[in-house]
Amino acid sequence: MRLLHTMLRVGDLEASKKFYCDILGMQLLRQKDYPGGKFTLAFVGYGDESDHSVLELTYNWETDNYDLGDGYGHIALGVDDIYGTCEAIKAQGGNVVREPGPMKHGSTVIAFVQDPDGYKVELIQLKTHSSTQTADQPAAQAVG
Repeated sequence: MRLLHTMLRVGDLEASKKFYCDILGMQLLRQKDYPGGKFTLAFVGYGDESDHSVLELTYNWETDNYDLGDGYGHIALGVDDIYGTCEAIKAQGGNVVREPGPMKHGSTVIAFVQDPDGYKVELIQLKTHSSTQTADQPAAQAVG
């Protein structure tokens, strides 16, 4: 078994695609309208679905926002330069809601950004600027 995708319900599909593709650097892999069900599915990610987990953005045509609830946590992305990535996200109009810095009770450098629907995306520094990973650093793929 392997993880195929994670589905997020979005209120504005174009704004969500702009965030995930233009700001976070993912690619739109496929998109299809389902008129009978009044919804559109858009799949975005950093590589082909045959060997990468992706995000499924689900847009229900008659719903423009959702209650995120208190059970949802976040999506996590590994990055090579968290400070530069956050600056680039801000320069493109993205919302950095927690500036880069060590996580509480640890040494891993993290930051959080927020998508147009309020979903949190954690950025995790894959390596320090001196190319040394911390012991509690998770292994993850870098954002392009």
